Amino acid sequence: MTTTLPTPAPSQAGDSVRELSYAEAVREALAEALAADDRVFLLGEDIGVYGGAFGVTGDLIHRFGPERVRDTPIAELGIVGAAVGAALCGMRPVVEIQFSDFTAQAMDQIVNQAAKIHFMLGGAATVPMVLRAPTGSGTGAAAQHSQSLEAWFAHVPGLKVVMPVTPADVKGLLLAAIDDPNPVVVLEHKLLYRTSGPVPAGADRIPLGHSVVRRRGADVTIVGTGVMVSRALEAAERLAAVDIEATVIDQRTLKPLDAEPMLDSVTDTGRLLLVQEAPLTCGYVAELAALTAGSRAFGHLRAPIRRLCGLDAPIPYAPQLETASVPQIPDIVAAAEDLVRTW
Repeated sequence: MTTTLPTPAPSQAGDSVRELSYAEAVREALAEALAADDRVFLLGEDIGVYGGAFGVTGDLIHRFGPERVRDTPIAELGIVGAAVGAALCGMRPVVEIQFSDFTAQAMDQIVNQAAKIHFMLGGAATVPMVLRAPTGSGTGAAAQHSQSLEAWFAHVPGLKVVMPVTPADVKGLLLAAIDDPNPVVVLEHKLLYRTSGPVPAGADRIPLGHSVVRRRGADVTIVGTGVMVSRALEAAERLAAVDIEATVIDQRTLKPLDAEPMLDSVTDTGRLLLVQEAPLTCGYVAELAALTAGSRAFGHLRAPIRRLCGLDAPIPYAPQLETASVPQIPDIVAAAEDLVRTW
């Protein structure tokens, strides 16, 4: 028996559900936050007149003005440093880093300042800052613009990390991130910006720290992050055609981690396939594998835990090599089928 998640219901206020692209859902969340709270402002490279490198911020500068939607120099360390300072002074900055790879230029401010100030000052100060960044491969942007760095951020105490997959989730999680009193990193896969889905109107939040079951099946549990959730769902449909039913779990909030749906599913299916775009070595799903191995679900495993990840190599520019360097739908199908048929 296979079940899928229902279309999001209208909110309690009676709001309707519309079809929006992922990029439109991000923009709507930012607009609602800007309209609701004068402390919220945006800053980043080309987010104003140009509308963002991926067109996400669009016309927000015309709607809210250049004081609230601030174009910045190409200086990531300075951008994030300014946001940390503004957050400490009571503002709620939302930073856009043009590509997640460029956070490398700002890691001192992200890791040593934003993430640690609340702890080091004994709770006397907070840093209500959101850092948004397009992530992942698939756009022909090569090695310095195509990385998946979520494990960097999830490893740092003091940071929350989310990777929304659906338009409804990116809106709800982004609004919750802006409300949060301390820093949240929101990683938006570039290939998702043009995907569409139902999004409730209104300012419904999705609480941070909750994973979600996207599909239910009895034979194998597939857990993915980012765009790999979409690929896992397509793979599950292909698996169903050969009588293999897969549960697909979207972690969506990487930190704080909600492992219970995964552990419950593994207890039922006895098989676990973990899928990420990032390289295999020290990747985020390695934590999920270790957690499962030390949990109540371990005794229910009927097969070794399988990780399906990107290659331990920089992302190539050539399209065929880029595709080959990260898991694709046929790879997920083959790995899941091997887990079920062999074990």
